[in-house]
Amino acid sequence: MTARDSQPTPDILYPHWQNEYEAALVELDNNVIQERIDAAEAAIYRRLQELSQDSDHHTERHVINDALTSLASLRNRVRIQ
Repeated sequence: MTARDSQPTPDILYPHWQNEYEAALVELDNNVIQERIDAAEAAIYRRLQELSQDSDHHTERHVINDALTSLASLRNRVRIQ
């Protein structure tokens, strides 16, 4: 099952990318986590492309920046292990 197959939880405000992001954050299997991080980043970058033609969505853009920072940190922790 992928993050897209699961039902969004009530605290998912940006389902275009946040389901994949949450899946990466909670993944415990080191053999799968890199794939989850890649999927989350891909979903985020797709969403950023959608937003590139829209000057609105400032809050989502801020949350995306925070998410990308968290994913980079997670990626670094995985590399160290």
